[in-house]
Amino acid sequence: MKPKPRVLLLSATSGAGHMRAAQALEKAFLARGDCLVEHIDALHYVSKFFQRAYDKAYISLIRRAPELMGLLYDRTDQPWRHLRRRLTLDRLNTGPMIRLLKRVQPDLCVATHFLPAEIIAWLIAKKKLRARSAIVVTDYDVHAMWLCRTVDRYYLAIEEAAEYLAHIGVPREKLRVTGIPIDPLFATPLPLPEARKHLGLDAEATVVLISAGGYGIGPVEQLVKDLLGLPRAWQIVAIAGKAEKTHKRLEELAKVASKLPFGAPRLCAVGFTTEMDKYMAAADLMVGKAGGLTTSEALARALPMALIEPIPGQEERNADHLLEAGAAIRCNNPPAAAWKIVTLLDNPARLHQMREAARKLGKPAAATAIAEDALWLVPSS
Repeated sequence: MKPKPRVLLLSATSGAGHMRAAQALEKAFLARGDCLVEHIDALHYVSKFFQRAYDKAYISLIRRAPELMGLLYDRTDQPWRHLRRRLTLDRLNTGPMIRLLKRVQPDLCVATHFLPAEIIAWLIAKKKLRARSAIVVTDYDVHAMWLCRTVDRYYLAIEEAAEYLAHIGVPREKLRVTGIPIDPLFATPLPLPEARKHLGLDAEATVVLISAGGYGIGPVEQLVKDLLGLPRAWQIVAIAGKAEKTHKRLEELAKVASKLPFGAPRLCAVGFTTEMDKYMAAADLMVGKAGGLTTSEALARALPMALIEPIPGQEERNADHLLEAGAAIRCNNPPAAAWKIVTLLDNPARLHQMREAARKLGKPAAATAIAEDALWLVPSS
């Protein structure tokens, strides 16, 4: 009997989206039962200095100097330039990853971050790795950092990304528009009443879901205060993510809101959760960042979005695509965000149009589609 192909998924913790995409793919590959699957965080196989630079420096930049992050994103987005220089730096710091790949010799490598993708491509080019390789781009645009010469497949969010890559020289047969992989749970329909009952939310009142992302980044507290100050009998569900201090302060606001008279807004403060699929199914509108994974999850639930302060660079480009499609609005001025949100919610016809636009864009089965296609890359004999 032929042994099952060995699949190695490689992600990185510099931004929660890369990890979540790999975790979604892990579920999809495992559900097939016809392959062996392992998921590793590439940053566990680099030098300590490099790990800090990739992880902590990234979070620090988007918290304290987002404009600099945007500048770096734009300046480095030069297709096929500086590949050798970047590879030289990465090779100096990824010795443990290189040794792991040589030792394991997987049949298929799937990278949801550009760092391991680049190392895999180099090893294949040098004939030190026999694996087939695929890159899963976790945003709507494809930055130059994702580009590699020796890769068998690119999995992309939208058709425009495929047209762009084809235009700059990537063979079309390597391109697949699947959507960004999200947890297969999002492919299972969940009626709004059922989701609200499971979460203990009011079945009738409007639900506004505020998500700060996995790291709790963004003006969550002030926005919640502004929304609580409006005379609306809605439910505000605020997800603080891993930001424990933010979660505690939101819980204090929730206690105050619970003492307000009947008909006033209510607040449900949530920390890190594994039930975003249910919260999105229960909501009428999501307010938050424009990360590739979060927005793909919302689209899968046909959930309209109000985007707050997208991070310059990839999030701004993500936001542009969602605005163009009519699935989101953008709140450029945080002090006016609450007004803009209530104005949208007071316009049911527009909200319905946005929901339908989101439904058309959503690709809830992306992870399953990628797993199926990627395994065809592995030789059958």
